[in-house]
Amino acid sequence: MLKNYIKTAWRNLLKNKFYSLINIAGLTAGLAIGILILLWVQDELSFDNFHKQTSNIYRLELFGGTGASKQIWTVGVAPMGPLLKQQLPEVKDAVRLTGNYNFSLYKFKDKVFGDENATFADPSFFSVFDFSIVQGDASKPFANDNSVVITKKTAEKFFGGENPLGKVIIADEKENFTVSAVINDFPKNSRFDFDMIMPMSYHVKSMLAQKNDVNSNFSHFSYETYLQLKQGVSLNNLAVRIRQIHLNHKPEDTDAEYLLLPLSKMHLYNADLTDKGMSTVRIFIVVALLILVIACINYVNLSTARSMLRSKEISMRKIVGAAKIQLFMQFIVETALLFSLAVILALFVISALMPAFNQLAGKQLSLNLSDYHVWTIILLSIAGTLAASSIYPALLLSSFEPLKALKGKISAGIGDVMFRKILVVTQFVFSVVLIIGTIVITSQLNYIRSKKLGYDKTNVFSFWMRDAAKHYDAVKAELLKQPGVLAVTRSNQNIVRFGGMSGDNDWDGKAPNSTFIVHPIVIDKDFIPFFKMQLIAGASFTGAASDTANYILNEAAINEMGLKNPIGKRFRMNTITGKIIGVVKDFHYASMKEKIAPALFWYAPQYFSTVYVKTTTNDAKKAIAAAQVQFKQYNGQYPFGYAFLDDVFNGLYQSEQREGTLFNYFAAIAIMISCLGLLGLAAFTAQVRTREIGVRKVLGASVGRIVGLLAQDFIKLVFIAIIIAIPVAWFAMHSWLQSFAYRINLSWWVFVAAGAIAIVIAFVTISFQSVKAALTNPVKSLRSE
Repeated sequence: MLKNYIKTAWRNLLKNKFYSLINIAGLTAGLAIGILILLWVQDELSFDNFHKQTSNIYRLELFGGTGASKQIWTVGVAPMGPLLKQQLPEVKDAVRLTGNYNFSLYKFKDKVFGDENATFADPSFFSVFDFSIVQGDASKPFANDNSVVITKKTAEKFFGGENPLGKVIIADEKENFTVSAVINDFPKNSRFDFDMIMPMSYHVKSMLAQKNDVNSNFSHFSYETYLQLKQGVSLNNLAVRIRQIHLNHKPEDTDAEYLLLPLSKMHLYNADLTDKGMSTVRIFIVVALLILVIACINYVNLSTARSMLRSKEISMRKIVGAAKIQLFMQFIVETALLFSLAVILALFVISALMPAFNQLAGKQLSLNLSDYHVWTIILLSIAGTLAASSIYPALLLSSFEPLKALKGKISAGIGDVMFRKILVVTQFVFSVVLIIGTIVITSQLNYIRSKKLGYDKTNVFSFWMRDAAKHYDAVKAELLKQPGVLAVTRSNQNIVRFGGMSGDNDWDGKAPNSTFIVHPIVIDKDFIPFFKMQLIAGASFTGAASDTANYILNEAAINEMGLKNPIGKRFRMNTITGKIIGVVKDFHYASMKEKIAPALFWYAPQYFSTVYVKTTTNDAKKAIAAAQVQFKQYNGQYPFGYAFLDDVFNGLYQSEQREGTLFNYFAAIAIMISCLGLLGLAAFTAQVRTREIGVRKVLGASVGRIVGLLAQDFIKLVFIAIIIAIPVAWFAMHSWLQSFAYRINLSWWVFVAAGAIAIVIAFVTISFQSVKAALTNPVKSLRSE
């Protein structure tokens, strides 16, 4: 019986090649793109979920500051991890991580490397997290303070095929680190990605040599702390107790609140569980489902519409004894066969598109058919789509009354016209929403790129001076001799994204028990004119020794402090008390997702580390070459690296740019699938109205009038879809834009443009078949009918 079902189904597919091709193309595109999106979603949701203790691991974050300066710090003080493990029974273990600011050059024999991503970590890093040690003692990853754990990739780069254990890496030509263990390379779906891990004990010892005992310092915020908790711990109660331990050691931090961010949520949420990417994941889930639903609607529409043409065939089968269940199974098998072809093609399409998709998405996904996650996504997509698109048509096609069908008395209702219209409207509601989404997302990303930042970053590149910092005046003089160098200045960090913050400050009139969080950056006297920043009060630095006790603040800082006439007022940051000599107009030094926060310029020559060079488009290569010569003159073998500020700025929005590009492609494919269905329905409408078209042409109707006649019903449905789609799209895009502190307004023209685009697309699609039908010789049409 099954063999007969398959044979009959195959004959029907071949008999109706045009409609079969439309259905297979739509389903193939829907399944391929839907599965690709869901693979992307699965990867986003899988970040750091592979650890055995994921559900019990949390990052300790600090909610500090008062007023507008209040913010979440992902880094805290070094003592908290050990203290919490010691004093709180709920804490099974703790891990501290801090960045490597000690070394930048690594040697093994005659090999020299300078681009390794190194960190300092507690030994518990390897027991709390599941990063497998493949060589070395897992119970004691660090043999001593001068040990280092490296990844397999790093071991291959340094030592080739040699056994890495016991090998000595020389850091900055002054410290020897012995390889004590090798771990697997970090997975791509992890927020951790290091080449080398050095012991925290070395960092503590080196800081102690600089008279900074970090294990008792509650003012140095540079440490990520992860806690492994016992099951069933109340996070709110624990956070209160953690805060109390902090206050016991530093009572003045009364505004400090601790938050515990689950490891599994770190990639997509902030510590207060506000969105950091989850909204985009939800949007992509919706887009994947929409694409699959649109593909299903195509199949249902064409199947139900063409049911009228199969009514006599089905009626004859019933008359000769076919049971309703047999007819139902026949149509289910037809759908399953068509789906099987679509699935096979979809898998080929996914394999072909995967490299380009990975490049666009910035991921390394693969269609690994041995991975049960992949099969889960594939089978759920197929099963859901198959069920949605097969059951209703099968029930409809198997429910005909034979005598009425043979007499031709069911033509008006057999296609369930109203249901098909609802499906077409639904399909185009989705399409219009996606068109609006495409316009809004593209406009917002363009707005970010083009918005005035408050400083000029055009043709500016920066590089780290290292030992050349002691010879800055000579380096600057040589650079200014180059024809492509317009100006030179220096700082201690990148202006595009400040990295530091301070809450230890005071001024006359400061409210008691308030904490003012400010982002400080060290600049020289040329910095403000170099970047064409605007001073709205006071003056800039002159380079005199007295400038070390002077401060320049931005408008946001002055407003938060509540100062009316700030120039000349006392201000203290950390241990340096001075006065405010200038106020600079607000400028963007972080992502547009964040409001401009208080910033402070100060003058401290001992901290200058980064050079900025202003060049021209044509002479950029010469300026970079000149900078490299100066760097090498004072730094020898240390690698020279530079970055244009435009590239650093674009990097802030790299994920948004990628996701915006993917969304545009997905929206275009969804609209294309909708058009395939509309094309099929238009072709069917033209087919069943062949006689009417022939009669109208004989009576003198023009091609344009016939095209309009065939198109008007579909265009009405598109208008209804536009009316329904506009409020839905407004709500979705308004919610998405809320993640940006600086954003575009949702103007009326966006919705008008999207509606016009939808109408044009629908009309062009319908006209393709309508014109073909209108140009057919009426004599031939009437004769065939």
